[in-house]
Amino acid sequence: MTNRITSLFNIKYPIIQAGMIWNSGWRLASAASNAGILGLIGAGSMYPDVLREHIQKCKAATDQPFGVNVPMLYPNIKEIMDIIVEEEVKIVFTSAGNPKTWTKWLQDQGITVVHVVSSVKFALKAQAAGVDAIVAEGFEAGGHNGRDETTTLTLIPMVKEQLDIPLIAAGGIATGKAMLACMVLGADGVQVGSRFVASEESSAHQAFKQVVVDAKEGDTQLTLKELAPVRLVKNKFYNDVQELYKTSPTPEQLKELLGRARSKRGMFEGDLEEGELEIGQIAGLIHDVQPVVKIVETMVAEFETAKDQIATL
Repeated sequence: MTNRITSLFNIKYPIIQAGMIWNSGWRLASAASNAGILGLIGAGSMYPDVLREHIQKCKAATDQPFGVNVPMLYPNIKEIMDIIVEEEVKIVFTSAGNPKTWTKWLQDQGITVVHVVSSVKFALKAQAAGVDAIVAEGFEAGGHNGRDETTTLTLIPMVKEQLDIPLIAAGGIATGKAMLACMVLGADGVQVGSRFVASEESSAHQAFKQVVVDAKEGDTQLTLKELAPVRLVKNKFYNDVQELYKTSPTPEQLKELLGRARSKRGMFEGDLEEGELEIGQIAGLIHDVQPVVKIVETMVAEFETAKDQIATL
């Protein structure tokens, strides 16, 4: 399965394991890379020294390409980028910021740069900034999301129509059938998050993994759009947010309720009541926790079967 994405990253299959906070440590990233896809370490939940440790452990656990996902809104971003260069990471996915800020600097260090967007407008800005590829993430995705609520089904062809560089689809993708659908719509590859949360190698708390497995249609909702839109499982914290909304709160009041470390408490520490539980709508199709290699094998097999079935339509 060779195309622009497999060639860009030197991987076997055009699948990227998303670099999610509190879920994507070195175990998940190395397992993904060893399975023939691109593994990503999620730097968003790591202090600089912790990130360096995860990179070093990932290098020891795989001889295949892997990368780091870096949300650019953190104050220690320069230190993070310096560590990535010092540790000779060759692939960086950036998000939550202006791609112009770091793209050329990273590329000058020999690093391939991919930027995550949620709209055509930001896809064009990222392309103009010179990134090597783009992840276009639909409204279905878990975690922090776009304000426009554009679904993957409509976002991918609209971005493809405007884009010249490789395009990776994200949001609502956990099966080989969804992967094929996205590629028919114009994507060169897919980024998968929620399915890898429910993997044996994910650093998510076991209780959170079980929440993902138990999730049904309608169990997640996008909220806190005044701060940074985020898709959450409906739990006590989510319900508290909705109660506060009934009072027409200011952003400051929302921030006060949110507090600090909510996502760590929920996804990493397993506080299912007061923590943020970030997962995509596709959780309703995730029914078990599996090893990464099994998840990849199943997706690829489904992709090939679905591709063959199309001829009969």
